[in-house]
Amino acid sequence: MNRAVVYWTAFRTILTKEILRFARIWVQTVLPPAITMALYFVIFGKLIGSQIGDMEGFRYIDFIVPGLILMSVISNSYANVVSSFYSSKFQRNVEELLIAPLPNFIILAGYVAGGVARGVTVGITVTLISLLFTDLEVHSYGVTLAVFVLTSILFATAGFINAVYANSFDDISIVPTFVLTPLTYLGGVFYSINMLPDLWQAVSLANPVLYMVNAFRYGLLGFTDIAIWQAFSIIVAFIVALGLFAMWLLARGVGIKS
Repeated sequence: MNRAVVYWTAFRTILTKEILRFARIWVQTVLPPAITMALYFVIFGKLIGSQIGDMEGFRYIDFIVPGLILMSVISNSYANVVSSFYSSKFQRNVEELLIAPLPNFIILAGYVAGGVARGVTVGITVTLISLLFTDLEVHSYGVTLAVFVLTSILFATAGFINAVYANSFDDISIVPTFVLTPLTYLGGVFYSINMLPDLWQAVSLANPVLYMVNAFRYGLLGFTDIAIWQAFSIIVAFIVALGLFAMWLLARGVGIKS
């Protein structure tokens, strides 16, 4: 059989498994983040936002919608891969993949694509809910779609790395709690970094989420605190770095081979 056909079949099988995994329990995987974001729209957008007024020339709710959508993409892309791959390790069925005649990039691509599928599904759901609170007029469909997908790929890959190192189910919640949440909340979702003193603006530039949020905000609203080329450069650089690191971990069998 043609090698390309074998690789495609393997990739499609992993991706299908990942999609069915979160689709079967959509009440736990898709509905909760949608409800959570709806509460953000009501509390921060409508109630608090009406007291804050405009930000950078936009209604406050319009300003925060891009960041809230991307928050849901980030958390769900990450969560899907970290929980799925660690479960495969825990149940020891990941060994079936390791002994199969497949290159590591197919395994990585399958799990990452599954994370992207969940991230995009939840992101679209949250976007539709946001239309109940605001009128989205997309400034650039190309930028919006690119940031949407690239951000999902980045955090799905990060979730894979977390799963490789995790030794217990508790370990898969450490990074989201102590790393992702602070980075997201301090990534310009609820404010423009132009509001910060010079020192904290400089500190904020070390946060990679800031570039993603601003690029996505540019795609939807046409406003950004960060140059678009710089934002895309950071996103792509992180994807390449994390992707290569994940491949190295697979090749070494770190956390997998005993």
